[in-house]
Amino acid sequence: MSARHPAPAHSRQFLSGNEAVARAAWDAGVRVAAAYPGTPSTEILEVLARYPDLYTEWSVNEKVSLEVALGASMMGARALCAMKHVGLNVASDALMTLTVTGVEGGLVIVVADDVGMSSSQNEQDSRFWGRFAHLPVLEPADSQEAYALTRAAFAISEQFRSAVIVRLTTRICHVKGLVTPGERELVEPRGFDKDPARWVMVPGHAKPRLPLMFEREAALREAAEASMFNVLEGGTDTELGFVTSGPAGMHVLEAFPDAPVLRLGFSYPPPLERIRALASSVKRLVVVEETEPLLETELKAAGIACHGKDILPRLGELAPDVLKPAIERLRRGEPLPRAEPAAPQTVFPRPPTLCVACPHLGVYYTLSQLRNVLISGDIGCYTLGAGHPWNALDTCISMGASMGMALGMDKGRGEKDANKKIVAVIGDSTFMHMGMQGLLDITWNRGNVTILLLDNRAVGMTGGQDNPGSGRDIHGEETARVDFAKLCEALGVRRERIRKVDPYELPTLFKALREETRIEEPSVIITDRPCVLIGDYRPTPAYRVIDDKCTGCGNCIDVGCPAIHVTRREQATKPSGKVVDLAFVRIDTAACTGCGLCVQPCAPEAIVHARTVQPLSFVPRPGSAA
Repeated sequence: MSARHPAPAHSRQFLSGNEAVARAAWDAGVRVAAAYPGTPSTEILEVLARYPDLYTEWSVNEKVSLEVALGASMMGARALCAMKHVGLNVASDALMTLTVTGVEGGLVIVVADDVGMSSSQNEQDSRFWGRFAHLPVLEPADSQEAYALTRAAFAISEQFRSAVIVRLTTRICHVKGLVTPGERELVEPRGFDKDPARWVMVPGHAKPRLPLMFEREAALREAAEASMFNVLEGGTDTELGFVTSGPAGMHVLEAFPDAPVLRLGFSYPPPLERIRALASSVKRLVVVEETEPLLETELKAAGIACHGKDILPRLGELAPDVLKPAIERLRRGEPLPRAEPAAPQTVFPRPPTLCVACPHLGVYYTLSQLRNVLISGDIGCYTLGAGHPWNALDTCISMGASMGMALGMDKGRGEKDANKKIVAVIGDSTFMHMGMQGLLDITWNRGNVTILLLDNRAVGMTGGQDNPGSGRDIHGEETARVDFAKLCEALGVRRERIRKVDPYELPTLFKALREETRIEEPSVIITDRPCVLIGDYRPTPAYRVIDDKCTGCGNCIDVGCPAIHVTRREQATKPSGKVVDLAFVRIDTAACTGCGLCVQPCAPEAIVHARTVQPLSFVPRPGSAA
């Protein structure tokens, strides 16, 4: 099948959970789908964009993606938005009002929780948003269920005129399984019905709708009791029973095949009576949920005795190797041991690092050379600047936070930090996602902050997706491209304090940083080189090390490029008697793309193009500002 046409219905396919959700949305007749890329949810929109007959977009942030989907739903069209767990925090402003308005066309919010924090700054349980917003939550346990529940979510949404949350976890998103898709539906938008009392949420209109929201939740509870997605499986042992949801249900069935297991696909509102019936048939009921005790708390409030987080951890996946010891402790009457961070289980430990020739390498090498500076970081590839060898980030909290936090550091400084320079580092996509408001706040309140805006023309960490700074849409077609210099000027930065710098030219970058941090007003330095993993990047001939010339100074290692490898270490005594460590290196010419970053700090000129025999001075690449 072509990239734009899926396999026919009833043809078994090997799909990840993300791919299954995308196929289900297309088969359900979705007309509009929007998302902001974020691991582990990114592939949902990437895959859905290959399907014909629907509109897809990368939105500038998750709030906008939900608003786009809601607008389509108001037109009577089926719509989907997708995001990772922290993205739902961003979208929550719209979420908490659409729960009052309700929806027209089916609206499904797919949220991917990063249980185990493989690529996130926190581990949160998005089921709470369903409880908080009085919305139904569906939780698939494998790829087939991801397909089935996503399709069902549109019907549930339209039946109850409510948005529906489909909660995935990293395991569901990325693990593949066999999926049999059904027939595709063709759903025509019904059109917009003017109804200010419903769609214009001023207090006078919102108040009368609150009782409708609670009536809907009561009806959803009845639907959950009857739902075919809440299934009693396993054995008939009367000693121990389980109630669970999502992939944890599969782990329970694997670990305890003789026990009755009520797996909840329609997990919120919980089917209390079905759970009460199971509890009455066993001596002990155990709630297995990743990660928070949401269901356990609901059951105890309803008078249903159960065990949960008294024996199970509140962090990480609940795999069989976690479940079995916990149940043994329960049988012996022992408490849950103190949670300890799990040791990384890798055969060859490898810390995360920036790519070979990444344009951020020069930025962090330069920042690491500065003294008396505080660096406020942000979310993206450049977060890796906090690690070795640069150690060039002092904070990192959330998308766009570098800007507001830098202003707070500036305004909150005391005598100890009075002379320190404040630098905020933010990427192009993150700047547009949530950083622009922070820059406006800095200029409006006359903050003394230098902003490093790292424009690599891609959402780098999630795979190089396009954004408004790349000038291409989700299909790679040309569209408007943001001019960051003009945008920063419009947000209040004086034109004289906006500089565009090639991040491969270390002396120029260092000079710009030194000069702008001395200016006591907002300033912006824009680095302008594409991500090395996208088509815009053009490699040049690789470099190599002349062994006889290498003095082991290690300056090139400080750049942090993973193409540079230490071959041996020695110690030497200087004439002054000081003992110094030496590190002799080689460059992996198969990986090197010729960016020239390592050439510039090499004092003995031991680094040359692989095809040359004589040392070369660093020559700016074509298109350089120098």
